[in-house]
Amino acid sequence: MLEHAATLILEAWKSFDRARPNQPPPAAHHLEMLNTPLPAEGCEPVVALDAAADVLDVSLAQSRPRFFAYIGSSGLEIGVLGDALMASHDVNVATSAGAADMLEAQTIRWVGAFTGFDPEAQGLTAAGGTVSNLTALTAARERALPGTRRTGVGGRRMALYCSAEAHYSVRRAAEVLGVGADNVRAIPIDEQRRIRVDECARAIAADRRAGVVPVAVVATSGTTLTGAVDDIDGLADVCAEHEVWLHVDGAYGLPAAATERAGKLFEGLDRADSATVDAHKWLYVPKSCSVLLVHDAVALERAFSHREGYMLHGDEQLNPVDRTLEYSRPLSALKLWLAFRVHGARAIRAAIERNLEQAALLASLLRDDERFELLGEPQLSVVCFRRRHGGDIDAHHAALASALAADGRIAIAPAEVDSGTWLRACFVNHRTTEEDVRAVPDVVGEISDALLSATA
Repeated sequence: MLEHAATLILEAWKSFDRARPNQPPPAAHHLEMLNTPLPAEGCEPVVALDAAADVLDVSLAQSRPRFFAYIGSSGLEIGVLGDALMASHDVNVATSAGAADMLEAQTIRWVGAFTGFDPEAQGLTAAGGTVSNLTALTAARERALPGTRRTGVGGRRMALYCSAEAHYSVRRAAEVLGVGADNVRAIPIDEQRRIRVDECARAIAADRRAGVVPVAVVATSGTTLTGAVDDIDGLADVCAEHEVWLHVDGAYGLPAAATERAGKLFEGLDRADSATVDAHKWLYVPKSCSVLLVHDAVALERAFSHREGYMLHGDEQLNPVDRTLEYSRPLSALKLWLAFRVHGARAIRAAIERNLEQAALLASLLRDDERFELLGEPQLSVVCFRRRHGGDIDAHHAALASALAADGRIAIAPAEVDSGTWLRACFVNHRTTEEDVRAVPDVVGEISDALLSATA
């Protein structure tokens, strides 16, 4: 069975090495199989594994080199093997797990060193960026209002501050933490789509005067919509002046801090109180592996530690669960640890550099093609663009996105930017080649022409 599973995995990996002609939809036999009731009896394991592989083959796999639609993982092979090994041992890093704790701590330090946050960083791995952000902001709330975790928010008013284009996980955190989504200050952005530092400072000062407690400022390092990187250094100045927690949501973009091409965009990162990096995005490992970085884990322990009779603290040492809201937690750090061990920081950095170059190449191709217009020059690896024509441009791009999905040669998503519909391509795949990049304007132009001809 293990050999058969390895054969299926190898076939999948080989299929990811080149672009697929199209994305096949589920066939009638898939629909029939996936609508059967609970089986009373089992079947041969080979039959079940083959069925699973068949279903996955007609599912949308982000590992394919022309998947540009969302910021997803590209399933680094050593990470897949690491997941299998990790699941086999089934270590739980909620309580003290011996060497596994040391491996996770080492991985956190490596990420801190790789990004420039702190080579002695502490923290944890989490299920995703939303959980990492929530964890950091819980610690920020406890620092802003000590004891809130026990006494509750009561009538105290709080606020969070972020870019108008920050990820919705910030609002989610505000809802969960009792801050309230209405108290997330969506600060206006500048011409580079970055948070306006001066407006953020004014909002904090105004809230202080009104008796509202500022909990944290969230700097986005690579917005999901356009890849913009907020001015971390400027926000660090504001937070230092007002004594407010600074969290960097770098779930997507923070690995680019390690590159020569984009590193300067992240100046001041080491001044942040915490930062989120999703290794299952731009560090290429399979989902899920989010990393929360802090300089001092004591802030997390103040927000999460508990004393329970079923969870002993030997020699007064805290368990990993005392730093996070998650209890049962797999050793997801293992796949990232293996990625750094097997490939090394230099190769991973070079792959990120290639993705940055691919975004710049696409922008150049679109800029030189009179059929298209760019939203702006990419700061990282997100490129927003659309087809020029004289009709209803938003309706055309909504139809174009659907037609591209049906065509299946490339996966690209629509995005609403400044109340208009654009196409958005993102490069975070180590398998993507220059040929794949050049296919974007060719395929988009072809499908767009067909739609325009049909409505002429």
